Amino acid sequence: MNTLVCIAQVPDTESRIKIAADGRHIDEAGLKFIVSPYDEFALEEAIRLKEKSGGDVTVVTFGPERAAQALRECLARGATKAVHVKADNAVDADSLGVAKVLAAAIKTVPHDIIFLGKQGVGVDNALVGPMLAELLGYPQVNVVTHLEVGDGKLTAHREIEGAEEIIEASLPAVVTAQKGLNEPRYASLKGIMAAKKITIDTKSVADLGLTDDDVFNSRVVFTTLELPAEKSGGRKVDGGDAAAAAREIIKYITEEAKAL
Repeated sequence: MNTLVCIAQVPDTESRIKIAADGRHIDEAGLKFIVSPYDEFALEEAIRLKEKSGGDVTVVTFGPERAAQALRECLARGATKAVHVKADNAVDADSLGVAKVLAAAIKTVPHDIIFLGKQGVGVDNALVGPMLAELLGYPQVNVVTHLEVGDGKLTAHREIEGAEEIIEASLPAVVTAQKGLNEPRYASLKGIMAAKKITIDTKSVADLGLTDDDVFNSRVVFTTLELPAEKSGGRKVDGGDAAAAAREIIKYITEEAKAL
């Protein structure tokens, strides 16, 4: 059972984000980058399948030089191979551009199941997984919370409003992972040392038979980024007369906060 996991490297969710001088990108200076948290669930599920059924776990990413660090982290946790499609301007590709690159890379690697996180933390579009499945012509099951893999097929569980949906699909297939699918493991010291010896297969967009127009002719473009407004402090209404306090609260909501 060969699995392939598409990962994204994103800023640490605890980082304090700053806007770059061009107003369209984040300032990466001093930022810590991590594997996108939902991709960790995808990776863990692939490793568990390898431990149960054998085969390889190949991690693939599209990103600049720094993204190799995320691949090493995945190798340290239990992945066996890694492919890095390297482009310094990868951040300028929209979801379809990313999906095109991943689809081209995936075609060069043996696989039965392709895993992704349900969304990349940061942009939060949740588009790359479904687009990838469409480009490859594979069945897809998204936001999966439980997975069973049998001979030539999978059975996936996903939560819907007030119920659970159970879907069967033939292999190869694309699965996007939701929180609750498993509990991702940490890298062991043995895994970290072993990962250093694994060669990452590095490719360019051109190596995959794609042009810059294929990847960067974006249908979605960020025109500007803005940080959210600073939160104002709370307002305390003195106790005492409950009726007077209630009137004061209503006045604040309607006249100042204008929430009603």
